[in-house]
Amino acid sequence: MKKLYGAVGLCFIAMGLFQPVYGQAGSSAVPFLMISPNSRASGMGEAGTGLADDAASIHWNPAGLAFQNGGEVSITHSNWLPQFNLSDLFYDYFNIKQEMPDYGGTFGASITYLNLGEFIITSEKDPTEIGRFKGFEVAVTAGYGTQLTEDIGIGTNLRFINSSLSPIGTAQEQGDGIANTFSFDIGFLYRPKSLVLPFIDEDIGEHFSVGVNLSNLGPKVTYIDAAQADPLPTQLRVGFGIVPMKDEFNSLTIAIDFSKLMVYREKGSHGASHELPKSLITSFTENTLDDNLRFIDRSLGLEYWYNKQVAIRFGRFWEDPKNGNRNFYTFGAGLRYDIYGFDFSYISANEENHPLSETLRFTLLILWGGVL
Repeated sequence: MKKLYGAVGLCFIAMGLFQPVYGQAGSSAVPFLMISPNSRASGMGEAGTGLADDAASIHWNPAGLAFQNGGEVSITHSNWLPQFNLSDLFYDYFNIKQEMPDYGGTFGASITYLNLGEFIITSEKDPTEIGRFKGFEVAVTAGYGTQLTEDIGIGTNLRFINSSLSPIGTAQEQGDGIANTFSFDIGFLYRPKSLVLPFIDEDIGEHFSVGVNLSNLGPKVTYIDAAQADPLPTQLRVGFGIVPMKDEFNSLTIAIDFSKLMVYREKGSHGASHELPKSLITSFTENTLDDNLRFIDRSLGLEYWYNKQVAIRFGRFWEDPKNGNRNFYTFGAGLRYDIYGFDFSYISANEENHPLSETLRFTLLILWGGVL
């Protein structure tokens, strides 16, 4: 018989990939789907649901595609969790969008890839190496966004997911650590052309937007058998985009996001997780009000552009200490020249030696046919 040297599950926990929901007595599979994919939003505290004005909106809110013109292609790379100094642990994200007026909207697509590195297989009797394998996870997504009205957009994604954690099971299990499944998202975005609020004389149209995205709806992920299946990281995000300043040379954007994992596992160490759509309800109703508030992550981001060519970004991400305690500041910058662009972001965690601390993301992009 064979066994794995170094449990893959321990690797995931140590890496902080899970968005913990232990207060809800549950957790999800394939948490790599929740990683902030692009440098721009990552530099703004990982907020983008209400902004959703570039190709990466396929992740943050596919309804944002509805208001976009032209095309864009980008690729993001990050050496994941640099505190571990593992060169073969990295994250890549490829993204493309294209406006298609004949089809009434904009199409987008993305490939998300997380390389988990190489693992050693040893004999069950002794630590003699008998083989090696590489772990990885990949998701391929196709999306579309269209305007229902001049002010309201709707978008949806369909996603194929492959999680290859191990080609074999343990001595007691007949299956392996490879799973395939699918999920879909649905998003809404309100971006008014004209909006006058009570007690505010100015028209804030085109300076305000609000978005909602419900992502990763789909069947549970099964590796060994259905009895051990885990839910997808179904997530509800609500976000706001505010542009308080915009003139010929300067613009300032504020992005605010609230997100909650819509997963519920019954109390107990081996509690069964609820199926969709039941979990969309029980993830709220089976918890106290205090718990529900604690399970909401908050993101705040600022972006300043000068002459549409140079950007500086700052952000803050909060997660309750009893719900994972990911608390960090983010910084970033961007450059645009003609149709080319470059963005980067940096995470500075509050906690010393935090796995996410000093994480860098780099994005290269090309834009055509739209307005910068």
